[in-house]
Amino acid sequence: MAEGRPTWAKGFWVFLIPGMVCLFVIILAPFLMNIATSFTRWSGVGTPIWVGLANYLRALDDSVFWASFRNNLILIFAVTVVPTIVGLFLAIYLFDSMAKNFHRGIVNFFRGGFYLPQILPVAIAGVVWDWILDPTFGALNWILKHVGLGALALNWLGSQATALPTVMVIMIWFQIGYPLVIFMAALQRIDPQILEAAALDGASWYHRFRIVIALIRPEISVVVLTTTIYSLKLFAQIYVLTRGGPGNATIVPSYFSYVNFFETAQVGYGSAISTIMAIIILLLTIFFIRSQTRQEEQGGF
Repeated sequence: MAEGRPTWAKGFWVFLIPGMVCLFVIILAPFLMNIATSFTRWSGVGTPIWVGLANYLRALDDSVFWASFRNNLILIFAVTVVPTIVGLFLAIYLFDSMAKNFHRGIVNFFRGGFYLPQILPVAIAGVVWDWILDPTFGALNWILKHVGLGALALNWLGSQATALPTVMVIMIWFQIGYPLVIFMAALQRIDPQILEAAALDGASWYHRFRIVIALIRPEISVVVLTTTIYSLKLFAQIYVLTRGGPGNATIVPSYFSYVNFFETAQVGYGSAISTIMAIIILLLTIFFIRSQTRQEEQGGF
């Protein structure tokens, strides 16, 4: 045992074994098997046939793959950009204005209400949204027709023109609560004397807002990173709401990989698609972490 190490730490590595075994069995081993499968042509039964980089070259020439990738990039706007911005302003409003004028329980009620979509099972939320957006019996079209806006009643999830924007609106609804809760927790760690001193010095609301942004920058980075990764892995909502349709209007790489795995029995190609997305997510994570570390080393918040 190294000198100076506390007695209770002796043999601590034994307690890491269950977690390391689970990490290998649940994450690392399937990931390595997926990479190996991506270099083969395999239907899921029989012996895989080695094809080298053929599946990756196929993806580069596959218009459906690029359509799914384009849709994924568009959905980042609905999963990351809009919820982060809206969640930030809502958090500041709930933390500052509402907390001063209303009971704390009311603030917590609104915070919980915004976060509720995060904890709802996707299948249940999907059924509710299908009912709301049904072109014939849906609540949205019924309301539009009864307020004289029947011309705006559309087949929201069944038209190629409206399916992706509709999914984006639903994803904003899903996601707003996550950054809101993170940012409200971040605001609670700010020393109130900092903002009080800024106000006494004549700082406007805008300048105080910039101070808050600087102080909670680490939390903003975490939200942007985690929601971007989530958007690149998006599957459940697409599966429940549209199954990538109509046509390929809402298809994303994770669902396209699923289709190749389980519906068309092209396991090698599906593995290649999922490997490409895993590499993109890994590189994106490294970029965000290095950028945040560089900011901290330069003396930023």
